[in-house]
Amino acid sequence: MGHNHSHNHSHSKNDLKGRNLVISIFLNILITASQIIGGVISGSLALLSDALHNFSDVLSLIVSYVANFLAKKKASIHRTFGYKRAEILAAFINASTLIIVAVLLIIEAIRRFQHPKEIESDLVIWLSLIAIIANGLSVLLLKKDAQTNMNMKSAYLHLLTDMMASVAVLIGGLLMKYYNVFWVDSVLTFAIAIYLIWMGFDLLKDSTKVLMLFTPATIPIKQIVKEINAFESIKNVHHVHVWQLNEEEIHLEAHIDFNEDITLSQFDVILHKIEDLIYRKYNINHVNIQPEFGKEDAKDMIVQD
Repeated sequence: MGHNHSHNHSHSKNDLKGRNLVISIFLNILITASQIIGGVISGSLALLSDALHNFSDVLSLIVSYVANFLAKKKASIHRTFGYKRAEILAAFINASTLIIVAVLLIIEAIRRFQHPKEIESDLVIWLSLIAIIANGLSVLLLKKDAQTNMNMKSAYLHLLTDMMASVAVLIGGLLMKYYNVFWVDSVLTFAIAIYLIWMGFDLLKDSTKVLMLFTPATIPIKQIVKEINAFESIKNVHHVHVWQLNEEEIHLEAHIDFNEDITLSQFDVILHKIEDLIYRKYNINHVNIQPEFGKEDAKDMIVQD
């Protein structure tokens, strides 16, 4: 039994997220194509690495767009939660690709550092400027939704890191043009890769925790159990599970052993009090309580199913 306090986002907001993602996808396809061509012509590994990162941006944005679309689909008999976890899965995939791309860049940067080559710096400078402008626009489009949505945050991080990478490539291009310091191309590539790993790790960790049904870090289970146990008619709270379904839903289920064989209407009154308490204090908006009286079972707070 439970009460739902959550509020669905409007279709217009979801449509706006989708539109912003589509614009960002096309911008990054344009950047990727120009950087690949420019990287081959100029011989710049940093430019090619930025192109590779931009290509991963395109893939991540497509994944985010598909996840955003699926998340709006209604639940069914075969999918009782619908596709509410699609955006969490997208965040996990995108964070993983950030780290994989970074490792590939590190390997190539070390190889190029051992065998540096002359680079056409003018082309590097102009293409990095174009990438900064295009990625900057994409970052602005996704920034607001990134604050409240893990999927949008993963797409936002891809674009933000790529904008920063393009700034580094621009600096490298200027150094190569005016000082002939061509080894800086490899150093910048290595620095970009380390930055990608740093940005991607936290998101990978957070999305993994949600997918593994770990208790959210902000939820103190022992304190919640203590507060529910304080109700006069409750003898014991046990078999407690708390998990995060997606950005908007936190679920709690528990068994409650009562001191007396109360009626269903009495239980409803207590249930509503419990729901209001944990929603108000802990933002848990889906509650499922199994009432018990004199039942012989394990009374541990956490029970492994």
